[in-house]
Parts: sequence; structure tokens; C-alpha cells
Amino acid sequence: MISFTVDSFETVQKILRNVDMIMFAESLGGTETLITYPTTQTHEDTPKDVKEKLGITDRFLRMSVGIENVEDIIADLDRAMNS
Repeated sequence: MISFTVDSFETVQKILRNVDMIMFAESLGGTETLITYPTTQTHEDTPKDVKEKLGITDRFLRMSVGIENVEDIIADLDRAMNS
């Protein structure tokens, strides 16, 4: 499980719309790589000030890395961000 922050909410939207191999789903994962948007999924009911203290902003994503080739995962993220 990794978490990362991107430069803007627009980049979040691009990633979530354009990932191909990576699945947008709320889960701790399995064998496939999944990406979640905690702001509206796992932490939707958490008060905004608490989310901000935890670093969960509108630019924050969490990814559960599966067993796919790491080069393919990186390529999918890169393509999605630069679409």
C-alpha cells in the first residue's frame, strides 16, 4: 500500500479517468493493483480539518500494488497523468 499526493485535483481526475490496467476501487487489495480516492471513499465521513491533519486532501491517492510487472504499473500511471 502506498499513498501519494499529486499537484492538483485535475491530475487526480485524469488519473482516475484514464488508468487502464490499474483498477479504481475501494479495497485493501489482492493480486491486482487498485487505486482509491480516500477523500470521497474511505474517509468521506471524516471532518475536513481531521483529513487535512492526516494529509488526506483533494490531491491525495492511495494505491494497493498488485503482482503485475512494476514497469507496467508505472507506465499506466504515467500515461494516465499525461493524457
